[in-house]
Amino acid sequence: MEATDVQFMRRALELAARGLGRTSPNPAVGAVIVRDGRVVGEGYHQRAGTPHAEIHALRAAAEAARGGTLYVTLEPCCHFGRTPPCTEAIIAAGINRVVAAMPDPNPGVAGKGFDILRQAGIKVEIGLLAEEARRLNEAFAKFISRGLPWVTLKMALTLDGKIATRTGASRWITGPTSRTRVHELRDKHDAILVGIGTVLKDDPLLTTRLPGGRGRDAVRIILDSRLRLPLTARVINLDSVAPTVVATTEAAPASARQQLLDRGVEVLTLPAEAGRVAWQPLLAELARRNITSVLVEGGAEVNASALAAGVVDKIIAFIAPKIFGGTVAPGPVGGQGVTLPGEAWQLDNLTVEPCGEDVMLSAYLRKEGESHVYRPG
Repeated sequence: MEATDVQFMRRALELAARGLGRTSPNPAVGAVIVRDGRVVGEGYHQRAGTPHAEIHALRAAAEAARGGTLYVTLEPCCHFGRTPPCTEAIIAAGINRVVAAMPDPNPGVAGKGFDILRQAGIKVEIGLLAEEARRLNEAFAKFISRGLPWVTLKMALTLDGKIATRTGASRWITGPTSRTRVHELRDKHDAILVGIGTVLKDDPLLTTRLPGGRGRDAVRIILDSRLRLPLTARVINLDSVAPTVVATTEAAPASARQQLLDRGVEVLTLPAEAGRVAWQPLLAELARRNITSVLVEGGAEVNASALAAGVVDKIIAFIAPKIFGGTVAPGPVGGQGVTLPGEAWQLDNLTVEPCGEDVMLSAYLRKEGESHVYRPG
């Protein structure tokens, strides 16, 4: 691989990232076509059911694609879905070299697209910036290989590990740069999830508010096992194209369920576990709805239950250079906690980056015995 190959693949990854949160249940893919050292076409997958990245790039390049190199972040598809196979279009366009970052993570498809291209006489090279490509589509990879959405747990805390003061005050722990990053995370996820405790305490909007009015609202999911959600809550009175789904249990009063239904709120009744909405049935139902990624912005008890259920894939923590102190001031994870240090939840692939005056930590939950294709490393 030459330095220019890396340059063009980085551009393809930049394009692919534009589709995050918008292509589910499809992956986010970017493509760049280069001929004689010059970009002649580029594109990205914009929405499920619309042309794939390769098709946008081929259309932009037109006849200039013949004899060129296609840089693509994911193996081109070779099957009919809502759109025709990209492999056929690549062959017909006269591309003579394909550089792909990674194979399709679908076990039933992986490698078949490359085989078809090779059989047509096209040179295929795989693995350039593969780690970046895997991270970009980690949610899709889990969804397609395991049938479950990717779960990211987001928390904001002080240097001494507090998410609120002893009186419960929590606005604002982090600075404006971190808050903007949170809205960027919302923009890239299919769903945002909180518990009823957060709604009762903060009455959040759970929308995406980026500078210039940018951003897309994700599906809002409220865990509320006894349906205590007030009919005045902003999350159900907000004029937004994204729906609000209240996940509850059979223990919820029928009258409260009907009141929410009368207001046009979807109430999803699921099995209970220790009196709470069970995580696995919830995530299976979200996957059935083609929700591939969930951003958990819950309080200490929701965070603890998600960790205890083993459903968290990634943690993103914004740490502010502040100290609240206080033995009763809450931390980000409630519940019983572990008994011994050796029982702690372990994190891998830790990255640290400045975020304004704060620090953003990102890491993956270690899950013993698992070696999924979506797991970085």
